[in-house]
Parts: sequence; C-alpha cells; structure tokens
Amino acid sequence: MNLFSLMKSLFPIAFLALLSGCSPAESVPSADLTQPADTQPTISWQSTSNNDERSDMLAARPQLIVLWSGSGYDKQFSTPRGHQFAIKDVTNVLRTGDGEKSASCWSCKGPAAPAMMAEFGENGFGGKTFGEVGHRMDVSVGCDDCHSPDRKALKLARPFAQKAMAKVQQDFDTMSPAWQGAQTCGQCHVTYYFQPEQDNRVNIPWIFGNDADAIEKYYDTRRFYDWIHPLSGAPMVKARHPEYEHWSRSEHAKMDVTCVSCHMPTQVDDEGREYHSHNTGKVMDNFDSTCASCHASKKSLQAKLSKRKQQIDDARTEVEKLLVKAHAEAGALWRGGVNQTSLSPALMDIRHAQWRWDFAVSSHGVHAHNPSEGLALLATAKRQAQQARATLAVMLSQNPEIEVSYPDISNKLAAQQAMGLDEAALQQQKQRFLDEQVKGKWPGWE
Repeated sequence: MNLFSLMKSLFPIAFLALLSGCSPAESVPSADLTQPADTQPTISWQSTSNNDERSDMLAARPQLIVLWSGSGYDKQFSTPRGHQFAIKDVTNVLRTGDGEKSASCWSCKGPAAPAMMAEFGENGFGGKTFGEVGHRMDVSVGCDDCHSPDRKALKLARPFAQKAMAKVQQDFDTMSPAWQGAQTCGQCHVTYYFQPEQDNRVNIPWIFGNDADAIEKYYDTRRFYDWIHPLSGAPMVKARHPEYEHWSRSEHAKMDVTCVSCHMPTQVDDEGREYHSHNTGKVMDNFDSTCASCHASKKSLQAKLSKRKQQIDDARTEVEKLLVKAHAEAGALWRGGVNQTSLSPALMDIRHAQWRWDFAVSSHGVHAHNPSEGLALLATAKRQAQQARATLAVMLSQNPEIEVSYPDISNKLAAQQAMGLDEAALQQQKQRFLDEQVKGKWPGWE
C-alpha cells in the first residue's frame, strides 16, 4: 500500500478580556483615512527597514523541529521583521527551497502578487512557481496592498481575503472605517492554506467561521491535511499567523480599537495634518499616543503583558512536550506493525491537539491580542494530547515488545539529527537558487 492510500485509512470518521480597562469613549483618535498620502506616511513606511531584529525560534524551542517535521517550517522559522523585509525574507527562507514551490508563497509579500492574480487569475497565479514570477516582485508590502490608486480609500487587494470576509458576514464595503483598517491588515495576518485541487491558490478556511473549532471542522470535513507527519504518520494541518481571527473576538475589537489604533498610531506632520505612521513596530514605543487614553501606567501595562506572555509560554511548553512524546509513541506503534485503523483515534487526537496549539502560538502576540483565547486553546490542546497518550499507552501495554525512542530535543542540532534534517544541504540548495536565478535578475538583488 502506498503512503497516500495508507493515510486515507486514517480517516474512518468525518473529520481577558484583552488589555482590560479600555473605554470606547476614550479610545485612540483616528486620522482621516481619506486624506491623500503625503511624504510622512511614505517615510514611516520606509523606516520599517529599521525593524530588522529577529530570533531563531527553532534554536529557542528545538521541539518545534519535531512538531513541524515534514511541513517545511522545521527547516527555518524566525520571528518576523519589518514590512520592508517581506520579499527578501521569503526568498531567503529555506522553506521556499529552490523556487519550485507555488507562486502563492508570494501572495502577501507585495502589491505585485494581487496584480498577477488579476492578470493570470487566482488559479493561474497559484499554478506558477515561486521562481517563475519572482522577477515581478519589485515592492515589498507597499501602498497598493491597502490603498486605492488615488490613495483616498482603503481596499482589500487580495480576492481570497474579499471572499473570506464575506464568509463571516464582514463584507469590506459594509464595515466601519475602523474595521476596514483592520481588514486591510487581516487580509494577510490571517491563517490560510493552499488548495491543491485549485492549483494551489490561497484559501482562507472560514466557511463555518473563523475560530479554531470552525476551521478544524472545515479541514476535517474535507479530510484535508497539509502534510503527513513522518514520525507518527498523523495527518497534520498547519495554522499560519491568525492574528485577525484572535483580535476579532477581543475586547479591543468590541470597542473598535484595531490594528491601526495600536500599530499605526496617529501622528501630526509639520503642517499640522494628521496621518497614520506606517512603521508597524512595537506598540509600547508609542504608549503615549496609543495606550495612555485608557491605560494610566506604561509600567503596569508592561507588567500585565509580561505576565500574560509567561502564562502562554508556560502552557505552550507543556503542550509541546506532550505532543513530541505522542508523535514518538504513535510512530513506534506504527512501525511496530499496529493496525492503522486502531491508531486512528490517537492520531486524530494528535492532529486536533497540535492544531489548537498551533492556532494559539503561531499568532504573533496572542498574549496581547487575545490571551484568554490563547490560554483556552492551549488548555484544550493539553487535554487532547493527554488523551492521545493515554490511548497510546494502552496500545503499548498490549505490545510490550515495542520500544519507544523519543527524539532528543535538548538543542536545535540534536532535534535536527533526530528528524534527519540536514540544514547544511538545505542552505547549499538555497544558495544555488539565489546565485543562479535571483541575484542580478530580480529587482533589488545585486
């Protein structure tokens, strides 16, 4: 039986209030979003090139290499940088390999992507390769991604985002200016997947809703999986930065305090005109203009955020360790010859637990955007991972000849070796791609 047929047998069943204390009457004032762009928004947009700090999350949390093994995210995963780096970073990241991945990987990296979707159609764009269209990517997350050509109105440039907002009764044209601003961010700061039956075009899976349960229902109903986990054989789905989803259910959202309110604070130019800063950096750097109307003390707010972040970190670490063990135990039984139908309930628990864990931790800043939802997701993920391990423990007791070898996650290199990942070879492949196809041929690559 081939791997695809084998995996089909795994599916016998159809698959804190955030920053409390905000007052609607005292929320951060909004600038006139119809004001034509002048030099200050452009300068602040260009200044995102200074937001160049990033850290290696696989080194900080080697267990991610095991959990994401086979997905591509196990190869390289860093904290995000400023918008000016979007094109450079997706070109350099090991996950995009030698340029043979779908052009859909460009979908949110600059205005040339939706322009090509209009030119080729969504399926036509998705059916092209990453390397095939890279020479068209000339501006990194630019004005046309969010603004009409005359700069007098906001827009959703990406057709998959327009369709997604309609699925959850949030059609762009019917929303308030505040929510339209949030949606221009949410067209990309959202979870998604590539539809294999539609030439890998981007789809935002909100047909049943946009919380973790509703999206899971969509994936399970379709019996969809992003990849088969090589250790356990579990059919996995990947969450991808669902910031809009988390924010849209937060206390801030209820009061129209949006991404723009906090990450693009209102400023005044030399002529006394208001504009939104387009340097979407750290909110605390702009406490006085973004938070002080509701939060009296920067120090106390920072302490509250730090506490919530630690709670999220502690909860996720516990779930990650449970999931690593569950994958190893399921894999030992699989390779030991245990019937796949018998393994399916445990594998589904692993799938569902890791989905909720991922939906919580792949969202940048869930400790600020919606910590209560993040912690609730992690609590459920913990229960599901424990249930998976309890089921697997019974099966292991029934097969005492099967021994479990747990991967070494003490550091990044050990985890890579445990999963058979050769980072040096991947780096060489990437360098050949850059030398042969990118440098001197694509805009901005000397």
